[in-house]
Amino acid sequence: MLTLADSFKNGVTSSPIRRIMEMASPANLVKMGLDPNDVISFAGGWVNHRAPEELRQEYIAIAQDPDLFHKTGAYSPSDGSPELKKALVDFNAELFGTKSKEENIIIGANSTQLAYSLFKVLLNPNDKIALLDPAYANYPEQIEMGVNCQTVHFPVFDAEKWTFAEDEEKLASEFELFMEREKPKLVLFSSPDNPTGKMLPDLFVKKMLETALKYDCYVTIDFAYNTFIYGKEQPEYFTYSVEDYPNLIKLYSNSKWCRGLGRRLGWLEAAENIVESLKVVQQSVVLCPDTIHQMTLTNYINKGLKDGSLKDYIKRINDDYQRASEFLCYCIEKYLSSRYTVPEGGLYSVVDVGMDGDEFVADILKKTGVVFVPGGGFGASLKNGIRISFGPLVYDKAKIEEGFQRVAKVYKKI
Repeated sequence: MLTLADSFKNGVTSSPIRRIMEMASPANLVKMGLDPNDVISFAGGWVNHRAPEELRQEYIAIAQDPDLFHKTGAYSPSDGSPELKKALVDFNAELFGTKSKEENIIIGANSTQLAYSLFKVLLNPNDKIALLDPAYANYPEQIEMGVNCQTVHFPVFDAEKWTFAEDEEKLASEFELFMEREKPKLVLFSSPDNPTGKMLPDLFVKKMLETALKYDCYVTIDFAYNTFIYGKEQPEYFTYSVEDYPNLIKLYSNSKWCRGLGRRLGWLEAAENIVESLKVVQQSVVLCPDTIHQMTLTNYINKGLKDGSLKDYIKRINDDYQRASEFLCYCIEKYLSSRYTVPEGGLYSVVDVGMDGDEFVADILKKTGVVFVPGGGFGASLKNGIRISFGPLVYDKAKIEEGFQRVAKVYKKI
């Protein structure tokens, strides 16, 4: 049977998400005596709502117009089309209240590619990059592939209390000491957070930016889930511009909000000198972002902002995921554990299972056909936890509950 340890090959550590996906592959499930069609997965970090119909119609219109379709076969500027940059400035202003400028935006193939290019621009082999503990599990792998620098971790999760960034003033003081000691060149985190579903508080992020600036350190915020916010107001730092904070870098993607997981585009907002350097790297990495996706997204954003349909769509989808997150919390508490993070956004919760997360995940999969992701791959603070995603099952509450009922029967909770 394939184990989690089998994915450590040639000295390169793959993410826990990739490891569990390998373990839960159809071929391996059959070897374990499980029916792949009967497996319920809470491992996937993807969304499952429908893309906007208006977006689909824009693709159709371009494909049906011979001249427009001919244009999609041409190179765009290597840093992205000016038309899409203008649309994204309007998008940020309408949705998040951000004052962006076109000259501070570069469009890439996706946010993963842009992060890779950013590492090439900002980091040297002897530099340090700071991640939170816990942090998105793919970051270390991206850093390792991008530039061979040292990764250091700043803890924001209290495993004893099972709380995330609870005391922001204390965290701010600890971050000052952390910066003085480690002197990283770049800090990288996501908000809403993957894996906890929480968001760093405003005071701490403001202090982080101010402290990092004193040490000539950049702070990159990954906003992959910024249109998914539940039960609270948007944090103030969502509105920060790079003019407010010259060391701020904002990373965006279309993959989640309009379900463009396979129709990928990303964009990054930063000071002009960083954007200019990224252009040079991007010419070698992707040459230019995809033209048809840029044309289509430009048309959709412009029309959707004008008639209000884009904002209505985002609100409707956000409400769907908020209801799914609330039902997930109900199931976690009823069937699994009383210690978990209540999602403030995104697709995830982390749950205390009271034992090594790797062992729990392997045992549960074998006995119930239910898939989770072990928490340890996101940081040492989650060693006894698991990450649970409700994204793929956003419209299937019955399957969510069935998954937890199976687990509860094994652990004698019902």
